[in-house]
Amino acid sequence: MKTETMKRYSGSMKLTAALTLPVLLGVTTVAQTASQVPNQQPGQAPVFTISVRSEIVLTNVVARDKQGNVVKDLKASDFTVFENGKPQKISSFDFQNVDLAAALKEKTTVAGTTSIAKMLERSIGEDKQALRDHRLIVIFFDLSSMQQSDIDRGVDSAKEYINKKMAPADLVAVVSMDTSLKLVQDFTADQNALLRAVGSFNGTEGQGFANGGNGDSEGTADDASSFVVDDSEYNALNTDRSMYAILQVAKSLERVDQRKSLLYFSGGLTRNGIENQASLRAATNAATKANMSIYSVDTRGLQALPPVGDASTGSTRGTSAYNGATMQSRLDSNFSSQETLASLSSDTGGKAFFDSNDFGPAFQAIQHDTEAYYIIGFRSTDQRRDGSFRKLQVKINRPDIKLEYRPGYYAPADFQHQKNEDRELALNEQLRSDAPAVDVAVYLQALYFRQNDNHFFVPVSLIVPGSQIPFTQVKDQSKATIDIIGNVKNAQQIVVGSARETVKLQLDANQQVQRKNIQYSTGFSLAPGRYHLKFVVRENQSGNMGSFETDINVPDMKKVPLKLSSVLVANQRTPNNNPRNQSLLVRDGQQYVPNIPHVFRQDQHLYFLYEVYDPAKPASNAGAATPPPTPAGLQRRPDPAAHVLTSIEFLNAAGSKVFETPLIEANAVNIPDRNAVGFQFDVPLAQLAPGSYICQVNVIDDAGGTFTFPRMAMMITAPVAAPAVPAVTPTAAAKPGE
Repeated sequence: MKTETMKRYSGSMKLTAALTLPVLLGVTTVAQTASQVPNQQPGQAPVFTISVRSEIVLTNVVARDKQGNVVKDLKASDFTVFENGKPQKISSFDFQNVDLAAALKEKTTVAGTTSIAKMLERSIGEDKQALRDHRLIVIFFDLSSMQQSDIDRGVDSAKEYINKKMAPADLVAVVSMDTSLKLVQDFTADQNALLRAVGSFNGTEGQGFANGGNGDSEGTADDASSFVVDDSEYNALNTDRSMYAILQVAKSLERVDQRKSLLYFSGGLTRNGIENQASLRAATNAATKANMSIYSVDTRGLQALPPVGDASTGSTRGTSAYNGATMQSRLDSNFSSQETLASLSSDTGGKAFFDSNDFGPAFQAIQHDTEAYYIIGFRSTDQRRDGSFRKLQVKINRPDIKLEYRPGYYAPADFQHQKNEDRELALNEQLRSDAPAVDVAVYLQALYFRQNDNHFFVPVSLIVPGSQIPFTQVKDQSKATIDIIGNVKNAQQIVVGSARETVKLQLDANQQVQRKNIQYSTGFSLAPGRYHLKFVVRENQSGNMGSFETDINVPDMKKVPLKLSSVLVANQRTPNNNPRNQSLLVRDGQQYVPNIPHVFRQDQHLYFLYEVYDPAKPASNAGAATPPPTPAGLQRRPDPAAHVLTSIEFLNAAGSKVFETPLIEANAVNIPDRNAVGFQFDVPLAQLAPGSYICQVNVIDDAGGTFTFPRMAMMITAPVAAPAVPAVTPTAAAKPGE
């Protein structure tokens, strides 16, 4: 498969300037938000608004007597729940008993999809209540962390459970991850379907994902290789992939209240210090919210760790084999890979199974722990959203009963209490999400200009109303920061371009930014084809986000009669003499700033920028006979290399032409390195009355006999009276009123 090349233009990613400020204050006046316009009029009675946030915390409790039997006759009044030592009022209470399981009327199952969420869309029963009193078990094969022999052992144990130990109340789903997360089989009680699902793993899917070295040659095999690579970052990335996969499984099961059990087959997860702390906490928290317990199984089984290595490796380098360092290093590495699995299990109320070649007890533990249990819910009296760990304690008024439950949970964290890793995770999740973010208004525009026959420069601009950003006042300046993330996907849904930047906004207080727009620009180099763009903007005061998605078709100009770029309209040009800025929007030291909403004032200038590629040569210049000699004393006029005619006209709402620029005739290719004829127009708008217009760009290649007439809507408004503000010295970038 051929992949389009992508190039980021570091010089084109910027917030364009007006009045030499680091952001563009757009000319469009936007309506004030409710927070800016007081709701209370003079003389009216005060209006008070009460905002209440309430979230329920669920925990599973298994009650057993001294003989280990489940006690099934308890009531909510028998339990007392404590959070960080403070008693909580039980608001919901339910009892699940698999002995009451009924056979489901299963529909056609979903297989081979990449989204687990689809398996809950009425695909396994008549409704959610049909899942009541069933065991919900997800068997997760993390192929990226397992060797071939480990996969075979895990598959054999799963087959044995399905054939011999699967109970009528068990509903099982099979999930795997190698290069991506896959739902192999959704929840079903069909043993044949489950056997086909687990039997599809042959031990080759996870190849290429094994952890690498840490850059230290001490204690490694002396196999004639003098260089030992440091793959610490790669190892951390592998662990993050597994954590995020568990997180996605947990989130897809949030809709079901019953207890879920995730049987996680893994070859160990290695953590490097705090590198994977954010992903581990996110996975644990998602599992807790979804009422899902994780049962981890180390598929490496019982391992022998000889001090000098086994027969599969060469003799050990250095002196570590003789002073115990090699042995200690191997023990530490093995413990580290198991410790992460143990944390996942203990923090979610599950169990971990290590150093055993018999994986059957893991299935037995799930069946034993979920045969009957109580679901207790309470609304925490601690309303802080600080993301801290809260310890749970459940007591019962009968001394002969022992309770089993998870030790606690992580409180939800608002934006102000989130760590940088959690903030970045939230931003990337929104970028991947199919649901749009609408808390911040965002609008995006993408254009295209040809670089060469196979690549186009695609400038992308997005705007956010200043009223959407909560600025803080520091002396005489307004300050704020916004995060911007986006990507470009081709028709095969492969990311071929991405952007990520944190922008600091610092404006003079007299700029009235709440009534203007903030504009951000970047650019990509793309091959002809269809693309999907998505950008997410987050303001970093409250954490509100907004997203915008659009499609762009970069044309294959070999198939069009007249090769025309996008038509860029602007009302501002800013100085840009940076030689590193390769944006095609820079002309004669001035960078054109696209006007996205197409709203202009009468006291502004309207700038146009567009290009015609590969214009036809006039007949007199192509195949003509040799011209006669030029008389002495006269200079011969060069033959034209092109003959392109263009003009711009404005039509009112009734379709009548109210204004047209003079006809421009181009007889030369003025951008020879791209074989393009570039046009730049400057149209003063004082001669047009305020109102809505249709702007038509007329382009005729007279030599080739081709033409095109692209149109766009725009609005012209009356000038805004300038407020009484301190004088600002005009610059070449922006004159007063621009």
